[in-house]
Amino acid sequence: MSAPADGSPPARPVLMRLLVREFEYRRPRRYAGVRIACGIFNVVLGVALLASVPWTGPLALLGVLPLAGAALIFWTVYRLQQDSVRRVQELERSRTSLVDDSAARLRQIERDLHDGAQAQMVAVTMKLGLAVKKLGGMTDGTGQTDLDRALELVVAAHRGAKEAIAELRDLCRGIHPTVLDQGLGIALTTLAARSDLPVETVIDLPERPSAAIEAIAYFCAAELLTNVTKHSGARHATLEAVHVPGLQLRVRVSDDGCGGAQAGARGGLAGLADRIRTVDGRLQLSSPPGGPSVVTVELPSHA
Repeated sequence: MSAPADGSPPARPVLMRLLVREFEYRRPRRYAGVRIACGIFNVVLGVALLASVPWTGPLALLGVLPLAGAALIFWTVYRLQQDSVRRVQELERSRTSLVDDSAARLRQIERDLHDGAQAQMVAVTMKLGLAVKKLGGMTDGTGQTDLDRALELVVAAHRGAKEAIAELRDLCRGIHPTVLDQGLGIALTTLAARSDLPVETVIDLPERPSAAIEAIAYFCAAELLTNVTKHSGARHATLEAVHVPGLQLRVRVSDDGCGGAQAGARGGLAGLADRIRTVDGRLQLSSPPGGPSVVTVELPSHA
């Protein structure tokens, strides 16, 4: 049975899921006011019925029903307010964490550019500069030796330029994969095809989510498939991305590995849970010892 990963919001009680719709959490004050008005009406109706004993006799006991309904309404209003406060606190914490994470990622990108691609390009310019000098010396009759050396420098510069371009492409892909421009379905299919592990894909996305949701879903799938490849010892995995009732996007990665995965406080799954909570999403993990492991990410279709 799936259980919430560490840091994920707890599931709402069944009664609350039946009595309170998801959209009511977006405007809790408005819907709480409507419920309070209904509760007051029930109280007035119940008291009026109970007060009519001299005229209606035992039928007046029906006044207990609207009073009980009023009590239930006031209880749901209380829980709605409590849940709304909890959600706001969780969003504040997760967004603070996201800001810190974004700053750290920007610093890492800056270091990667400075120590990697930039250094490569500096080396390329230096080698090409030496090559120009050597080739220029050929006009003075310095001989075949300088020509060979110049050729070596040009070849090395060409190789360094290709490595720098590849590194820049990797950095750009980490910021925003260009394949997402073609849609989340194609992006996930491409991601599965590039995996070192055989991955079966199940894609059912009749309409595109918002760009932010697509990016979160893609990076979640990429992280989960990487975890499967590195840690699970699995021989096969399944990547599923479908719309579910309620206008939600569900991304699920399952594998036939050894299981035992945990969402530690500082682990990769905890980081995913933080990212998912920024859009009021949810991550669930089921990974008993011996497998199989199933990680489910539930996101709204639009942030």
